[in-house]
Amino acid sequence: MSRNNGTFEVIPIENEKICAVRFLYNTVFGRMILKLLTMPAISKFLGMIMDSRVSKLLIPGFIKKNNIDLSDFLDEQYNSFNDFFVREIKKELRPFPADYAEAGAPCDGKLSAYEITDDSVFQIKNSKYTIEDLLRDKGLADEYSGGVCLIYRLSPDDYHRYVYADDGEIYLHRKLEGVLHTVRPIVHEKYSVFTQNAREYTVFQTENFGKVIQMEVGALFVGRIINHVTSGKVKRAAEKGMFQFGGSTVIMLFRKGAIELNPIFLEHTQNDAETLVKMGEVIGRAP
Repeated sequence: MSRNNGTFEVIPIENEKICAVRFLYNTVFGRMILKLLTMPAISKFLGMIMDSRVSKLLIPGFIKKNNIDLSDFLDEQYNSFNDFFVREIKKELRPFPADYAEAGAPCDGKLSAYEITDDSVFQIKNSKYTIEDLLRDKGLADEYSGGVCLIYRLSPDDYHRYVYADDGEIYLHRKLEGVLHTVRPIVHEKYSVFTQNAREYTVFQTENFGKVIQMEVGALFVGRIINHVTSGKVKRAAEKGMFQFGGSTVIMLFRKGAIELNPIFLEHTQNDAETLVKMGEVIGRAP
């Protein structure tokens, strides 16, 4: 359950370049600015700019800064920066496992894994989260007591499309309004980001992993979360949606006993580190 070299790449959280984030969240003047920046209206306005033709001027610098290899992506013409940001990768570069009992990652990102306690709580840094606050639905939250919470944090340089983790049928789709904090780990020291940020989630009955919840969380400067369908049957590895400009997060909730997670992810998380994964990489299997 790993890459060809036998290991996953690990990122110690303290090694992140977060000077600007520390300024915004740890200084009085920074928090004054933050109140404006986290307003959804600001992200919507920035999204309009990123949709404009003039935003194409930002693409070459972004490619250079993030060492993006355009040969990995479909050959397209980009009419705006957002067009480029959601560029589509070649399918063969993100294969899903052939064994349907194996769980593939639904997106690229930095993965953290948490066991949900019997009172439906998990903790990140100094922020204690309840599944009820996350979903705003106590009855649904209770179903995931004792289960597993997987958090995939996407940076601006990551691939920003995401897929369904298994065949199944959508049971519920819900949008929750909120603000838009950054999703960098340092922010959890002061804010319960995932229960404050705008987000939407899909509950679907899967063929191999039971009733799974897949949630997309907006973040600072994320203009839009775009999900293609909100009802009906879905197919494993089919595209569920995409994030437009900014870093974002995909959260997956599995019920107790529904997945045998590779223990390395829990171990890395307990050691205050994230694990780099790519869409389709095996993160566990059905018991």
